[in-house]
Amino acid sequence: MSKYVLITDATIDLPLNIVEQLDIEVIPMNFEINGKTYHHYPDEREMPIKEFYSMLENGTMPTTAQVTPFVYEEVFKKFLEQGLDILCIVFSSGLSGTYQSASIAKEEMLEKYPDRKIFCIDSKCASVGEGILVYHAAKKRLEGMELEELSNWVEESKYNVRHWFTVEDLYHLNRGGRVSSLEAFVGTALKIKPVLSVDEDGKLVVVSKVRGTKKALIYMLEKLTEEGANIKEQTVFVGHGDNIESAEKLKSILLEDNLVKDAIITNIGPIIGSHTGPGMVALVFMR
Repeated sequence: MSKYVLITDATIDLPLNIVEQLDIEVIPMNFEINGKTYHHYPDEREMPIKEFYSMLENGTMPTTAQVTPFVYEEVFKKFLEQGLDILCIVFSSGLSGTYQSASIAKEEMLEKYPDRKIFCIDSKCASVGEGILVYHAAKKRLEGMELEELSNWVEESKYNVRHWFTVEDLYHLNRGGRVSSLEAFVGTALKIKPVLSVDEDGKLVVVSKVRGTKKALIYMLEKLTEEGANIKEQTVFVGHGDNIESAEKLKSILLEDNLVKDAIITNIGPIIGSHTGPGMVALVFMR
């Protein structure tokens, strides 16, 4: 088996225990809040996610920044010097310039380490959507899949990741230009819940609008049964932005109705949470 490392970024929003068990190298990502810059790690060492959402609830507006080529170069260099090849799965180019940064770093490092291999893949995914892709890739790596084969699998499988999520209100999406100010005002007043997804270009799209959280959860469950591949054998992910009650409710339905093999609840971190706000609930699975 060739020796290689699996690298990704902190938008994967996977639980820390999974990151550690599957030996995933996660590059932290930056967010700024109240004029101070923080790095988001899976272990939440610089700011707990609960604290982050509490600040948003109090009206604080954070901003995020993409990973720079220099950061990727430093991380790549660390492993290349150990004689390891690299598979790097990156946050969607439809939502960030991070993939471009990784690609620049790749070319720079290959010039310095011509005997090594680096594969950088634009996941076309976000948050736990990217997370489930990395989760499956990491499992295949530990099972012994070779670098080139796994790279091909990720490239083919990224379009089978299905993202479905809803948000508590529309104001954070309005800030990001996803909905108009009028839609945000009217939708929030009428308790309209947008159901969103990520398209094949890796961009965020509003697919439907329903009234109330319950109907939004039902919509996502319907999408699972319509689109999921062998869902009774699947481990799916339920993400939430400080909305554990809805996440646990969704998980209980998935398991009690015997829809899936397992459902793992995970936090939506500050990078995605800055744009979706508190209350987000997501269901991701493989098509």
